[in-house]
Amino acid sequence: MQASPRREMPFGEFVALVALLMATVAFSVDAMLPVLLPISADLAPGAPHAGHAVITVFMAGLGLGTFVMGPLSDAFGRRRVILSGIAVYMLASLVAAVSGDMTTLLAARFVQGLGASAPRVISQALVRDLYTGRMMARVLSFSVTIFTLVPAVAPLIGNTLTGFFGWRAIFWAFVLFGAITALWIFLRRDETLPPERRRALTLSALGQALVIVLAHRQVRLYLAALTFSFTIMLLWISSIAAIFALSFDRAESFPLWFAFAALLSAPSSLINARLVLRLGMERLVMGSLLVQGAVSLLALAGFGLELPFAGFALFMLFMLVQFFAHGFLIGNLYALALEPMGHVAGMTASVMGGVSTVGAAGTAALLTWLLNGTPTFLALASILCLLPAMAVMLMARRGA
Repeated sequence: MQASPRREMPFGEFVALVALLMATVAFSVDAMLPVLLPISADLAPGAPHAGHAVITVFMAGLGLGTFVMGPLSDAFGRRRVILSGIAVYMLASLVAAVSGDMTTLLAARFVQGLGASAPRVISQALVRDLYTGRMMARVLSFSVTIFTLVPAVAPLIGNTLTGFFGWRAIFWAFVLFGAITALWIFLRRDETLPPERRRALTLSALGQALVIVLAHRQVRLYLAALTFSFTIMLLWISSIAAIFALSFDRAESFPLWFAFAALLSAPSSLINARLVLRLGMERLVMGSLLVQGAVSLLALAGFGLELPFAGFALFMLFMLVQFFAHGFLIGNLYALALEPMGHVAGMTASVMGGVSTVGAAGTAALLTWLLNGTPTFLALASILCLLPAMAVMLMARRGA
């Protein structure tokens, strides 16, 4: 699937393309939040909470696919693998759109997650192929700034499509999303990994690349910090709709409040892109973790002790800070880990994405089982994740 040579993609267009690739997962998850109950009512009327599995099986497929897409792109090139992944994503979306039972829908969502892992992982490797150091972090930050708009509008899109056409329409929207992304890559993005830099797809080569990644102390520490950061976001995604409905009686306005928080937090990645060249990635990560910790303690005290100021305004402040801080974490942590791993960027992106996704899902599930889904729960769970994240970042700075 090689294209004829053409002019290099402009910087701004490349940033926008990376943002769209990164947004595949966010759109596939956040757009589903308002339609979980309609799906349960249609396909599993006796089990009103069955629709939540639509999210978890997608994340399971995503986590599994993340482990293999990077090595595949190291062997066959970024462009071919990412287009193949998008094709799988679109096919699974078609099956989900016409599914007549919950089992078929969940199977399709699992495969959809596998396909979505290609743009999720390889977008990081594309950036590493072309940029290094703080400039790489800057590109990722600009991309995340654009990407943040997708979670802002995804629940509104899901809610609107369901209102007019039913919940199946959202899966047709996924097909259209994949088609636009694939066409953009096919027409505009040349291969970034030339044949001479590719690695053989053999067990020995894969094992060697995996050892190279996991043997690097700094990469392991950044991976741990990324896992705890992802855990916090997964806890928010899985709990926020129920908290709006049960704790604050705002179920109908949830998509609007969610969009409001996402839009206000979007500039964080743009600010990070401007600051990272001057302050460095590690300082910004540590500063973000400290701010998150301070506001989480405030929220825990307010909601846990039922203080007078503990209401919806405090919860919104808590949510805004968590979302805003996220813009200083993910791109910088990926850039820190990828910086010394340019020769195995695909494997590094797979390890970072796969381990952090699976680890975060497991940790979030454990915390959800131990605690109850309330604002107090989110505050306590955030602190339990932030403390080890800060500890490993301190270890990384001392060992640098």
